[in-house]
Order: sequence, then C-alpha cells, then structure tokens
Amino acid sequence: MAIIKLDSKKRTMTGKGSARKLRSVGKLPGILYGPETSPIMLSLDYKQLQKILRGKSAENIIFDLKADSNEKNQSKRVMIKEIQKDPVTRDYLHVDFYEISMEKELEVDIPVYLVNTPIGVSEGGILEHIRRELKISCMPKNLVDKIEVDVSGLAIGQSLHVEDIDLPPGLKSIEDRDLTIATVVAPAIEEEVEEEVEEEGEEAESEEIKGEEKS
Repeated sequence: MAIIKLDSKKRTMTGKGSARKLRSVGKLPGILYGPETSPIMLSLDYKQLQKILRGKSAENIIFDLKADSNEKNQSKRVMIKEIQKDPVTRDYLHVDFYEISMEKELEVDIPVYLVNTPIGVSEGGILEHIRRELKISCMPKNLVDKIEVDVSGLAIGQSLHVEDIDLPPGLKSIEDRDLTIATVVAPAIEEEVEEEVEEEGEEAESEEIKGEEKS
C-alpha cells in the first residue's frame, strides 16, 4: 500500500473553544500518540484530510505525517485510530493518530467486497453478505484497503467461509476458519407460498371436519 503524505502543525492551545476556533478557519484539531511517543497536539488542513479519505477506509491508511513546529520538522509513520464526527452533519471534529513501526505486524479490520454474480443468484437465489470485515495480521508494507472475494461459484444453499478465501500475499486471517462470509439462500417467496398452501390445506381440512360434525 502506498504511504500518503500528510502535513500538520503542532499546537499548544487545547479545549473546546480552541478546537472550535481551529475548525472555523478550516483546520482540524488532532493528536498523535503511540507506545514510544508522548502525546503531541496537532492541527491539520481539513480539506486535505477530507480529500484523502474520500471513498477509503480511514483506519487502513498509512500516513507519512509531518509535524511542523518552530523547533524542527518531525516525520512519523502513523495510522488513524479514531475520527470524531458531528452526529448530524458528519463533519470531522477531531482525529487521533497513533504511531506504528514498519517492522512490526499490525492487526487491522479490512473491508470485504463480494465480486461477480453467484450461480445461485442466476437461478433465483439471494446472496447474503454475512461478514463485511475481516481481522487481519500483516506487516505494514502488505496492508491493503480491501479484500475482494469471488462468489461466482456459489449455488443455492452454499456458503463461503474464511478458510475458502485466498488472501493477498502477506495477509493472515486471525478469524475463526469456519466464519461465514457469504451465503446464497433460496428465495423467501417460495417459502411463503408453501406456508400459504399448508395454511389453506389446514383451513379446508378444518371446514370438512366441521361439516361432518354438523351432518
């Protein structure tokens, strides 16, 4: 995965008032921390980060974060730990970065995308996407933003499990091998029709019994 450059500046002012002031001028307050990094308060360009994250999984991007201060420039490899958003507008309010080592494995949740049309769907079945993320262990250099899974071979009644997936090189699943990713089920309408037929049969049988009792 490509490492994306991101600029930031160290800030000294904290609190809600300071954060609102930053956002009013197009900046986003943030913080950087890690196992060997003391917390550093940051200010970032809102639009730059918004453009980078558009259409991507924010938690699976590696940044080359430059923290500019009056003393010196620092560059660290980081990932996003959390982005706080406004519950109504969904605008970013604050971002947490944590420093990573390019020499140590990561444990991340990677989105799963189903590709191609299952045989079972062509025959009238319904594809159900059960698991939309997989917990993966990998070195940072092998990190991907998504895992594509071919479901074209699934017939009605068949399922795809973790053990059936060919993961990209360098990725290792730490999920249960029997975990279901996707399945193709029979159309619900058939079951409903069968239930209606059974109910109608029971009603008819009940009416016949009543008729016999009256006679």
